[in-house]
Amino acid sequence: MQTLKMFRLDKQVAIVTGGAGLYGKHISLALCEGGAKVVIASRNAAKCKEQANNLRKQGYEAIGLKLDLSNKQDIRDFTKRIIQMYGQIDILVNNSVSRYGLNDLEETTVEGWENAQKVNGTGLMSICQHVVQHMKQQKKGNIINISSIQGVQGPHFPVYGNTGMTSGIEYTYAKWGMVGITKWMSNYYGKDNIRVNCISPGGYNEVGSKDEIKAEEFVENYRKMTPLGRFAEADDIKGAIVFMASEASRYMTGHNLIIDGGWSNW
Repeated sequence: MQTLKMFRLDKQVAIVTGGAGLYGKHISLALCEGGAKVVIASRNAAKCKEQANNLRKQGYEAIGLKLDLSNKQDIRDFTKRIIQMYGQIDILVNNSVSRYGLNDLEETTVEGWENAQKVNGTGLMSICQHVVQHMKQQKKGNIINISSIQGVQGPHFPVYGNTGMTSGIEYTYAKWGMVGITKWMSNYYGKDNIRVNCISPGGYNEVGSKDEIKAEEFVENYRKMTPLGRFAEADDIKGAIVFMASEASRYMTGHNLIIDGGWSNW
């Protein structure tokens, strides 16, 4: 196959959980640009539909659907609906994350921890469980988990300085878990021609958005502590997503691809 054609995703159906979020909207766009039919899913149905509508205006095929990963029945109904609509699920990108109870250890409550785990742990397991059943029938499939540099090394707390910001203990726990579940699923489902990989991106600070990080001390520290001297930009995750989702990476499984501007090199 010609090299550039290996990156095409034509006729493939891709689900992106959290597909209208900070990184999710760029992941969804990348898959569309690669030729896939993209299902954008999260608890915020209106936001998903808005993102899908924006993609359709650009000539891509996308829909937005509600998906509550803390609700087992919702996951079951969602996957059933996708199969009824398209007859296949080729790509699953697990990008959703609950930041509920994002606190230091001594401030973390059992309620906050368990509520976050309903999405970050149980929800992740459940969506994979349902999608894998269809991928096994197809005898092929591709799952990409979006972890973080917090799933590669421990938090570097000095970067936060005196801002009052922190890296919650549950977030680190969840992101390391995503790397681990990637290894387990890749080894177990390789026989079914299902590939499972992980991407661990660094910090992304979208200037001008509601999610912009405005703590100047943190922003300056992060830049100084990153060899490339900047946060991730919108396009930095797109190439990696298309690579992992396409035939270009067809002999890769169980891999954690780190995209962090060199942050984890230190």
